[in-house]
Amino acid sequence: MGILNPTPDSFSDGGLHETPDAALAHAERLLAAGADFIDIGGESTRPGATPVAPEIELDRVMPALRRLAADGRTVSIDTRNAAVMRAALGAGAAVVNDVSALTHDPDSFETVRRSGAPVILMHMKGDPATMNDDPRYGDVVAEVADALGEQAERFVAAGLMKSQIAIDPGLGFGKSHRHNLALLHDLDRLTALGYPVCIGASRKLAALTAPSGVRLAASTAAAVLAAQKGAAILRVHDVAETRVALRIAGFAMPRPAEGSSPGMAENAAIV
Repeated sequence: MGILNPTPDSFSDGGLHETPDAALAHAERLLAAGADFIDIGGESTRPGATPVAPEIELDRVMPALRRLAADGRTVSIDTRNAAVMRAALGAGAAVVNDVSALTHDPDSFETVRRSGAPVILMHMKGDPATMNDDPRYGDVVAEVADALGEQAERFVAAGLMKSQIAIDPGLGFGKSHRHNLALLHDLDRLTALGYPVCIGASRKLAALTAPSGVRLAASTAAAVLAAQKGAAILRVHDVAETRVALRIAGFAMPRPAEGSSPGMAENAAIV
């Protein structure tokens, strides 16, 4: 999953792809580098971020999203607002990626249920404004796995198909560096829940002040570890470098057929 943030304030690439032309050009670079699909989001959810109105999100994401969908590209919409989900799905987005696991907006669950679209449910402790102030857990892996498993089961009981659901432990979202590493190293405890697991470790495991090469090394190491532990989807900024690291580590999986979508039941190919 290639990351596209047409925002002014995302933690790593804020302001780099704000205009529709810049966003579209970056999406095409990610796809050319080997991304299977593009995850586009118009609201930064970095630690300390201020929420933005759905109308602003739509202004940021829809021009590039419409063009990508019209060109037959697979797109996921990274949003926690139902109005943005509906507009994006109506314009051709294939997947919903919600950092709040469909809890932020009371209309989100019904929007996804009616659409039948795959959804990625992410674990977040608190909200972006405060989530990393002092996150505490007893056993972070057990608590995250329990929360995601219970949430997914509730949604299946309420009408979602199990095959629609993927889960994401939410590295960096209400987790310290130690928590992030514990979740990566014990990721098989989450894959045991029976849902495809998405991992977004990209550029999160080294300080933002670290040299870019250090951050890239940490990101690709995390991607390989996540794949070894059974992750189905890797959400990354550096697509080409990640694919090389995965190939070296032995993850030489065939690419999906042209025009196929990353259906959650089949576990999207990562190489």
